[in-house]
Order: sequence, then structure tokens, then C-alpha cells
Amino acid sequence: MTEIRQASECTFATHDGVQLFYHHWPSKAPRRGCVVMFHRGHEHSGRIAHLVDELNLPDFDFFAWDARGHGRSPGERGYSPSLATSVRDVQTFIDHIHHTYGITHADMAVLAQSVGAVLIATWAHDYAPKIRCLVLASPAFKVKLYVPFARTGLRLMQALRGNFFVNSYVKSKFLTHDPVRQKSFDADPLIARAISVNILLALYETAERVVADAQAITIPTQLLISGADWVVHHGPQHDFFERLGTTVKEKRVLDGFFHDTLGEANRKPVVDKVRDFIVRRFEEAPQRVDLRQADRHGATFEESVSLSKPLPALSPRGLYWVLAKLNMKIGGLLSEGVSLGHQTGFDSGSTLDYVYRNTPAGIGPLGRLIDHQYLQSIGWRGIRQRKLHLEELLRKAMNILRGECHPVRLLDIAAGHGRYVLEALNGCTQLPESILLRDYSDINVRDGAALIQEKGLQDIARFEKGDAFDRASIAAVRPRPTLGIVSGLYELFPDNDRVRRSLAGMADAIEPGGYLLYTGQPWHPQLELIARALTSHRGGQAWVMRRRTQAEMDQLVEEAGFEKIEQRIDEWGIFTVSLARRVA
Repeated sequence: MTEIRQASECTFATHDGVQLFYHHWPSKAPRRGCVVMFHRGHEHSGRIAHLVDELNLPDFDFFAWDARGHGRSPGERGYSPSLATSVRDVQTFIDHIHHTYGITHADMAVLAQSVGAVLIATWAHDYAPKIRCLVLASPAFKVKLYVPFARTGLRLMQALRGNFFVNSYVKSKFLTHDPVRQKSFDADPLIARAISVNILLALYETAERVVADAQAITIPTQLLISGADWVVHHGPQHDFFERLGTTVKEKRVLDGFFHDTLGEANRKPVVDKVRDFIVRRFEEAPQRVDLRQADRHGATFEESVSLSKPLPALSPRGLYWVLAKLNMKIGGLLSEGVSLGHQTGFDSGSTLDYVYRNTPAGIGPLGRLIDHQYLQSIGWRGIRQRKLHLEELLRKAMNILRGECHPVRLLDIAAGHGRYVLEALNGCTQLPESILLRDYSDINVRDGAALIQEKGLQDIARFEKGDAFDRASIAAVRPRPTLGIVSGLYELFPDNDRVRRSLAGMADAIEPGGYLLYTGQPWHPQLELIARALTSHRGGQAWVMRRRTQAEMDQLVEEAGFEKIEQRIDEWGIFTVSLARRVA
């Protein structure tokens, strides 16, 4: 055992200004990397501090936070505005460590337990961080509630009462066999038994999404499963491991272990396995799965191929989707939005502009009710959140450019009607030097030009017809843009060669030091509905989408000469918006 390390007590600011507490243990030797640790639900960084010395990695810095609403961090105990907020806190913490201590993401190992492991798995899925490795101990993908229909009851109570708190039933004797750990748990004033019901329910929903789509996680991963866990189910943990997209993964099932995997009585052999896994990852070059050919093979390719195949007409599923498509046709007779989708395509710029406006319209009260339900579907709610994230990062990029004394010249190569670009300027005291909006659709060019006039921006903005996949055409744009935008385009086209041409054109157009805003769709809960019941703007054919994982999208952007520096994602994990800098 090495000499006991002393920790510094620090804070960092989250995106919404909350100051979260964390411990930092500096390395005792020239630093090789760092280990960032995330505690269980209800607990705090002090409960995992023993691992700093037990792991015996003197050439690594260690960090451990108190999640918001936990330990010495502020907030109502057990509460966060959303699970997505807490996942974004993870990204902010990692960025803080990088910028404050000069540690690259590739030199970070992340270790997490229970609820913390679910946060980290979600972060790895949604943000595709380029860290060295993950160690996940007893991830709480499915908590044992023991009460029949508990989730249904909690959801109903939430609908009736609003948010409320549930106290944990777990006693220390069900967490660990270690009597010292049991006693310290019972006496710890910083442990809070309550968890907000919005977080508890979101934990289930998010875990189901991440387990089902674990192939999107390509980071080397060690999974520790407690064999006698009273708190969480084993099944989803095994499913998660089998579906992981990384080629470097190992699973350890620990017979007799309770839920506090790394705080068990006989944990030394397990801690040694964790240390060995981390050391081996740092002895090798960072592992990376090349996803640039994912349009030709792999999970998302196979998924899109399956969705493109027609179902037997008389099969139960075939009949179901025939009726669903008929229902959409009938809805289009009354709902203005559904009717517009049938006319122009549900993926058209006209449809998106209608969704952005979010004003139900139709024939009579029934038509408006149908339109309201249509506009409130989870996909369209995600689209509207994507618009807000685009506007936020667009304004941020303009401020960065001005701070760097660069002119702000905008180019959007597939703008639709351009609403998200033009409305991002609302309230701006300083407008861009120039705005060029382009689209391949004559309807979008016409309506987008009218919107420029409506916003009174004709002195600095113009709309022209252009092909977003024509590299030479994009590269020839003048004046040269300092901020390029491509939103909602690549998600509609499955092949990566076309995306490569488009991104290469953007790289040709934007000088080093400029910025690119791009969107992604790593997951969608309505893929089959879209493929079986909705039509595309391309000649009314079926709208079959191939998802791109965030890691795949980021690799294509990086290949073109950009480095991602910031990202947003909605609370459902559907749409991402990322900001990247053009590098030399």
C-alpha cells in the first residue's frame, strides 16, 4: 500500500451556474493520466475515496465529484432537473478537468458505480467521448423495486401530484458484507435516502435505451457484476456487455458480492483487476473503432436494411402498419401539419418550418386536436429542442469569433426555410457581416427568401439554390464563411461518401480557426413508424433513416479537418448539435 494521498477540495461551475463539489488527489509521481470516479446514488465522493489508495496508481491523478443534490454539492437532496442535466454535468466536469489540469481526454480513465455507472454509460453513448477506458461496477440499469407495478404507479402519481420523492429501502447490510462500511454508511450525515421520482423514472427509461443500443459505445470497457446484488437486476448488465461496440471489453461476475461492488469486504482481488485493466489500457495506444464504413456494415446498417424491407401484407405486423398508414392518410384530411407532410414529405423543409412554429391548425376542433397530437409527438418535440440548441451554439460561436477578432460570416448549406438561423439573431446587438442560406428545394429558397424579408435582414442575408453535396460549389462560396452550418441534412442520407463530400466542401470553404455547427441523430424511438407510415420529400418514397452514432458522426467530421469542442443533446437522446473548430 502506498502512502495515503491527501485530497484538495474544489468546485466547478455547471452549464447552469451550479457550483458542484469535487475532490482532487494529485499524483505522487510524474503524471501518466487520471482516473475520474462517480459514486452511487444517495452517496458522495467520500464513499469512494478509499479507492484512491487501494488502486495503487501513484502516477495518476484522481478526481471524484458530488453529483448535484448529493454530498456537499447544492440542490434538493436526490434531485436533478433531469437525468440529461446530470449527464451534461458529467461532460462539463470532464471538460473542467481537461482545461484546468491540462489532462487530455485520451489520458482519462472513468470508474463509476450503480447510478453513477448509468450516467457514465449514457454519457459514453450520447457524447462519444474519446477517453481511454471505462470501468462500470454494478450499473443500475434496472433497479429492483419489489412492489408489483411500481413504475406504473409512480408514473401515475407523478401525473396527478407532480414531482415527489421516494425514500430508498436499501439498508447497509444489503450493500456490503464489510462491517466497517456498513457502520460508516449508517452514520454518514451526507447520505440522503431520497430520490426524486423524475430521476428514478428517467433512470429506467434511459437505461433501457442505452442497453438496447450499447453497440454505439466503442470505448474499452470493464464491467463488474455483483453476483448477490439485492438492489439491481443482472439481466440488463449482461445484455449491455454483449451489445457493447468496443473490441476491448471484459466482464467479471463476482460471486457473493452485494451491490457496493468496490466497497465489499473481500474487494482487494477485484480492485486489483480494475488496476490491471486500467494499466493495460495505458500501456497500449488508445483504442478506437473505425466507424467511417458503418453505412456498409454493422448494427445501424442492418437496422436500416430491415426497415426498408416490406412486411408480408397479411402478417400481424404488416396489417398493423397498413392501418397506421391509413390512419395518417385520414388524419391528413383534417390536420394541416399531417396534410403538409403528405404533400411535401415529412422530412421536408416546409414540414420542419411548420413544426418549429408549433401552432396547431386544421379543420374544426377535431382537426386542431389531431394536429396538436401530431406536433407533440416525441420526434417533433426533439426537433424543436434541436432548434433551441442550434440557436444557442450559433450565438456562442458568433461570440467566440468576435472575441478572437474574426468577422462573422455565416453559411448554411441546407437551410430549409432558414428559421433557426434567422431567429437565433433575435435580440443580438451585433449582427453578422453576412449570411448566405442555401437549399436544393425551390420551395425552400422561395419561402426562405420571404422570411429574410419578413425579418428585415435583406441587407446582410441572401438565399440561393445550392447542392449541399457538391464539394466544389460549397468551396467556391464567397465571401468565405467563418461559421458553417449543416443541420438536419446528413440524418436523411444513409451513405457516408455523400456526407464526406459535403464536409470536405465545408472544410475547403472555412479557413482554419473557423467553426462548424452540425447535427446528428444517434437514436430515435419512432424509426419503424417513420419508415412504415411516413413519406420522404424524395418522390413520396418511404422515409427510411439510418442512424449514425455520435462516434460515427464525429469521426466523419474529424476526417474532414474539424475538432469537436462542444455538444448538446435533448433529454430523450434523439438529436445532437455539435460545435467544431476547423484545424490546420
